[in-house]
Amino acid sequence: QVHLVESGGGLVHAGGSLTLSCVVSGRIFTINDMGWYRQAPGKQRELVAVISSDFSTNYGDSVKGRFTISRDNAKKAAYLQMNSLKREDTAVYYCYSKVVRTILDNEGNYWGQGTQVTVSS
Repeated sequence: QVHLVESGGGLVHAGGSLTLSCVVSGRIFTINDMGWYRQAPGKQRELVAVISSDFSTNYGDSVKGRFTISRDNAKKAAYLQMNSLKREDTAVYYCYSKVVRTILDNEGNYWGQGTQVTVSS
């Protein structure tokens, strides 16, 4: 089993900052991409940011220049630093990871349970 646990969500005023964390645990041979998606009420899930095993990054257009994704391979963790938050950033944020469980396995996609981020005016 592979488990992803997010933390760091909450309520923040517009213009403020939050940092989300995601830790991967379980049977793991290697972790490839790690990233964050978000889903607001009535909207489709959208990419926020992704970081590959070589630390290259990609961001959704709406968060470029405001959010920063990072990872710590020793801790099997990814982080999302969110600055200059806007009301439209309000959503449930889901961590995901592409994990190879054993040397014999193919890569699989795993998701966390989600953490709520609410930005108030």
